[in-house]
Amino acid sequence: MSPNPTKEVLAAAPIRRIGLSLQYEGSGFCGWQRQPHGVSVQGELEEAISQLDPLRPIQAVAAGRTDAGVHAAGQVVHFDCSGPIPAERWAPALNGRLPKTIRVREAVARPSTWHACHSATYRRYRYTIYNGRRPNLFLAPWSWHRYNVRLDETVMKLALKGLLGLNDLSAFQRTGSRRAHARTTVQAVQIERQGDLLVIEIQASGFLYGMVRLLTGQLVALGEHRLNLETFERRWKEKRRQEVKEAAPAQGLCLLRAGYKEAIFSKSGWYDCQPRYYLETSDPPSDPPLNS
Repeated sequence: MSPNPTKEVLAAAPIRRIGLSLQYEGSGFCGWQRQPHGVSVQGELEEAISQLDPLRPIQAVAAGRTDAGVHAAGQVVHFDCSGPIPAERWAPALNGRLPKTIRVREAVARPSTWHACHSATYRRYRYTIYNGRRPNLFLAPWSWHRYNVRLDETVMKLALKGLLGLNDLSAFQRTGSRRAHARTTVQAVQIERQGDLLVIEIQASGFLYGMVRLLTGQLVALGEHRLNLETFERRWKEKRRQEVKEAAPAQGLCLLRAGYKEAIFSKSGWYDCQPRYYLETSDPPSDPPLNS
């Protein structure tokens, strides 16, 4: 028998499912999903997998479809393969073929019934705002610089907490979505300030198309006192999408992780892998004007 298996033998090999914990710096990609024009994270990953397992069509399925320019620290992906590479060897094998802006943190074997998207119980996003007066080159690729006034995080927290639970959030959904409805369960929210840095985290069962960026735009308008809490609540409760016009830029947004009923990856390989910036000194702008 030939020491090299034939294509027929490899094609008939058992199909195995592999789960990946994936990071990417999103500024050079048109998003996660393949597009007719532009470089996608999915396309780059599928090409790398195909080089290692060339005898079957490869489809990489992600827990969340991030938009152009959005980063991911703990994106979860699955794909099926039939080659001989052990699950734990997929991470270094792929990292040797992927661009430097995509890294596989961990690879594990999963049963065929497990699905990176459908098995997820939550996704958690983080949005970082730099609220200092002066520009900072090292923060620019990962944050939104708001320098006119010091954001009022107290009112922003109140607004965010009002979204907890199951709600129709169509006011924060961009046009072009294929979802049958706009209901989602917001499970946890958090806003923390460290000097001139403001970090917003939102965890939900699922996210609408463009939801975090549209919502963050509204929160910043609240924090700058250009919008009051009553108007904000009326907009989302009455589904006034036409009044939600400003979306936060993509570079401040990061898919922090997707979660499952059981532990899939080691905590260090998946849980909270986006570093937080720390500034020794702060240089805030003036306080916002009082709401009229």
